[in-house]
Amino acid sequence: MRISQDFAPTGPDAGRAAPRRPVRGRAAAALTAAVALTLVLAGCGGGGDSAPKSAAAKSSADADRVEPLAAPPAPKLPVTVDSADGKEVTIDSTDRIVPLTGSLSEIVFTLGFGKQVVARDITATFEQAEELPVVTRAHDVSAESVLSLKPTIVLADTSTGPSEAIDQIRDAGIPLLVVEPAKGLDDVGRRIDTVAEALGVPSAGTELKERTEKRIADVQNSIPAPEEGKKPRVAFLYLRGSASVYLLGGAESGASSLLEAAGAVDAGKESGLDKDFTAITSEALAKAAPDAILLMTKGFESVGGMDGLVKIPGIAETPAGMDRRVVTVDDGVLLNYGPRTDRVLTEIVEQLYAKGGTGQ
Repeated sequence: MRISQDFAPTGPDAGRAAPRRPVRGRAAAALTAAVALTLVLAGCGGGGDSAPKSAAAKSSADADRVEPLAAPPAPKLPVTVDSADGKEVTIDSTDRIVPLTGSLSEIVFTLGFGKQVVARDITATFEQAEELPVVTRAHDVSAESVLSLKPTIVLADTSTGPSEAIDQIRDAGIPLLVVEPAKGLDDVGRRIDTVAEALGVPSAGTELKERTEKRIADVQNSIPAPEEGKKPRVAFLYLRGSASVYLLGGAESGASSLLEAAGAVDAGKESGLDKDFTAITSEALAKAAPDAILLMTKGFESVGGMDGLVKIPGIAETPAGMDRRVVTVDDGVLLNYGPRTDRVLTEIVEQLYAKGGTGQ
């Protein structure tokens, strides 16, 4: 199960808490709705093309921009690379690039190829990409839209579909490289290297990987020692109030690596949830017993903020609910695991260890 940035409240219910019903009555509907999404690990966003700039989720003025390398080298092409779906792909031009996920767009732009990108996925929410035409939503690509832009290379990941659209693009003679998605911090360098090799700039990939890894390490070195040796327990919740989707993240949610890197315990994972998500119940929350709750900004807004969050059955009884302690990060970047992951980690650390908590 993967979370779609495209699946979010729009219209009159976007800023209000959803009607409250017993959680058990909601559980089946929530899971059905979640499974129906083409769920994406690259974060969750809204029905618009860019995430809102929430003050609670910002730790720096440039958080909605990528930071390209100062002087990327000229591509050395052609190159032949192995695609994650077993194909061998030869790329001889980077003149017109179409990345089909937000996280891949982030890597391409940061490597210095922003001017050659001609389209985006709806999850590419950063400023430099926001004016580009959208050709993919919830990892559902429009082959016709892609082909109309005459790309010289298309980048996808294993969740991009449908397979007929991928075949249609390839059948048109367009080089299409499938990249394995990121599940945690250990995948950041691999994905950067893969994209850089495909674009003919492996040395730039090494530079970006080293820069990213150093920045992540610097953030980790700033984490304060846990009080009394006890790490904070943090639960990752995926919420879409207008659609009555209320999910608790487990070991495969995509957030565990970030939380552990921030010196915290993934409360859902530690409580025994070994898959991705489960419907929120009072029992599951009581077992997780989080000290804080990690949320995507739009999910937090979709339930009406803190006042709406604590009305979800079971939340108010947790230590996090009683302390009104939340950590929020913009949807379009939280789970990207790429060149901006150090900023995500900074936001989590700053909010998690702030004196007085981050409740609103």
